Amino acid sequence: MLSVKPYLVAKRILDFILSLIGLVILSPLLLIICLLIKLDSKGPVFFTQERLGYNGKIFRIYKFRTMVDGAINMGSGLFTNEADPRITRVGSFLRKTSLDEIPQLINVLRGEMSWVGPRPPVPYHPYKYEDYQGDQKIRFTVLPGITGYAQISGRNKLDWNERINLDVKYAKNQSIFLDIRIMFKTIQIIFLKDGIY
Repeated sequence: MLSVKPYLVAKRILDFILSLIGLVILSPLLLIICLLIKLDSKGPVFFTQERLGYNGKIFRIYKFRTMVDGAINMGSGLFTNEADPRITRVGSFLRKTSLDEIPQLINVLRGEMSWVGPRPPVPYHPYKYEDYQGDQKIRFTVLPGITGYAQISGRNKLDWNERINLDVKYAKNQSIFLDIRIMFKTIQIIFLKDGIY
């Protein structure tokens, strides 16, 4: 296992390089997705939302919009399910393939996120930053990620406390080898569409 400092330096360098390469290579696909979203429903192409990041700092996460404009103020609000009527036709495909997450490469470039780490929660759910108890705050001592240990261990099938416990476990045991394992497992889950909606 690499010592923490060299690991973090190497991880940041890889995050920057891989996200930059990813955005360049995927740019034709990104343009097609933007066009499809605009043709499918009214509203912006991107969905931005405040999230809790490293040390509880608030940042804005970028995703492709997969629901009708203003969905957060309709129906079940923040919560979604597989048959949620607010999800658009294009949005359903983007969610099932996880393509809606690609704009988060911008967050990775900016140093707000990593490829691998705990998923960043909204500032008020499941808790406010100051209300996370004891070891739970350890999840905020690493950069949030596009994918993470909780995502390969059940994703939406897990309740929040289970996800937080897995995030803490990752933060305590992070290594380049664990990151690689999570990345490969993430690819497998995307193809199986397990726990994704």
